[in-house]
Amino acid sequence: MKTVILQGKVSSGQGGGTRFLSLPWVQKQIIEKLGFKPFPGTLNLRLTEKSVKTKKELIETGKAIVIVPVKDFCCGFCYKARIMDKVDGAVIMPQVPDYPEELLEIIAPVSLRKTLRLREGDEVRLSVYLPA
Repeated sequence: MKTVILQGKVSSGQGGGTRFLSLPWVQKQIIEKLGFKPFPGTLNLRLTEKSVKTKKELIETGKAIVIVPVKDFCCGFCYKARIMDKVDGAVIMPQVPDYPEELLEIIAPVSLRKTLRLREGDEVRLSVYLPA
């Protein structure tokens, strides 16, 4: 399995990830497709310039795990990941118009901020696994 590295700084979000992850159909698909029940919130990163390019390349592979939406919702492209070489989780990329290319949302079965003792502006590195 191919691995790519993404890096960025912890950045506060607007609560959209929490609302999305609390939806029963989203939780069900994450459990089935990613193998864990997500903590109800995302860790947001502002990616480095190099990681923005890598994120675009990831999407272009067409090998994402897709969270299939119900009516009036967007799909989410997911990739399994290991955060800071300590916690298994996934990145989720909402496929909505005008979504900031430098933003990345990370999900895990635990609160990543608490588990990894992260604060606003801290550097985060993750290994993202590309499905075969």
